[in-house]
Formats: sequence, structure tokens, C-alpha cells
Amino acid sequence: MHFHFHDLQQLVATYGYWAVMIVVALESFGIPLPGETILLAAAIYAGTTHELDIALVIASASAGAAIGGSGGYWIGREFGYELLLRYGRYIHLDQTKMKLGMYLFLRYGGTVVFFGRFVAFLRAFASLLAGINQMNWGRFSIFNVAGAVAWATAFGLGGYVFGKEAHRLLSTVGLIILIAVIALAIVGFMIFRRNHARLVAEADEAFPGPLHHHIGKDRT
Repeated sequence: MHFHFHDLQQLVATYGYWAVMIVVALESFGIPLPGETILLAAAIYAGTTHELDIALVIASASAGAAIGGSGGYWIGREFGYELLLRYGRYIHLDQTKMKLGMYLFLRYGGTVVFFGRFVAFLRAFASLLAGINQMNWGRFSIFNVAGAVAWATAFGLGGYVFGKEAHRLLSTVGLIILIAVIALAIVGFMIFRRNHARLVAEADEAFPGPLHHHIGKDRT
């Protein structure tokens, strides 16, 4: 969905903190809305007009991100497995691969949830993936809230301090993070291919027996 920056500033001017929290929450839930851009718009508006408190802008974005992320996690956890079980064969996704995904999220899910907040695509879908892969709720919540606060603080203060230049500067930072994520993903894929058999065996040991026995259980 495309929104002009001016339109988002008008939205912020009219609805204030609620606009920030709701748009960010919906994006974090998995709906393609400009959560990052409205946070920047609100921060710039706070810095130039002083009609909004930057601390409350950051708090609103943090709350929206945490709430939306929790919603996305719940959707993935409650319905993701059944959908993958029903339609996974169309994308060659069997229970062995599903176990492997759950195992990888068991080990590295916190990193994905936290740093995914700073990458546009992952910001919308990391929580959903965490739920689908049955990441432990308590662990997910810690990284979800920590990532939400870190992201909202970095972009909120960036917009407040640097004004309109923040959009360009922070977009560059986001691009650098995205490139780093892609590079790490390539390296990770190469390591994964080399250690595929071992990881499958470890996943089967972590989730022995039929996969449905482990669905819905909080794992540490």
C-alpha cells in the first residue's frame, strides 16, 4: 500500500499517537502498511511543531509494534500448522522440513524476531513465522518487546533529531542491515546445506515422533 509522506503527516496531525500505534500494529500483524514511515512522520512532526511529545511517539510505536507482533505470532501459532499441513505438499514442505524449521526457530528465533524489526519484509512477517514455527511464547515476548522498543527508539529519535533528512539516513541504515541480513542468509544457507543431515537428526531428536504431538506446547 502506497502512502505519501504528507498524507501520513496529516494523519498524525489529526489522530496523533493513536495513528502511530494503530498503523505500526497493523504492519507488525502482517498487513503491508508504512509503519516505519508513519513513525518518522510523527517524530519529525514532534520535532518541528512540538505538538506531540517524542517520548509518547516512541511509546506509541513500541506498544503498536509489540501488540501487532503478538497478534501475528498468535495467528501463526493457531492456524499456521494446519495450513502448512493442508497445503504444504504444494510447496514440497513435509513434516521433516517443518520439524527443521521449528528447530531452527528454537535455536535462532530470538535473533530473527529482534533484528527482523529493522528490516521491512521481516518486520511484517517475523512474528508470524515465529508463531508458525511454535517458538516459545515467553522467549518470543522478550525479543518482540525488546525489538519493538529498540526500533521505535532508534527511528523515533532519528526523526526527531535529524528531521526530514532522517528518512534518507535511516533508509540507508535499513538498506545496510538488509544487505547484511542477505549476506548472512547466504552464508547460513551454505552452512545449512553442509550440515543438513546433522540438523535434521537434531531436529528429530528435539521433536521426536509425530509433529502434531509438539504443536501448541510451550518449549524452553
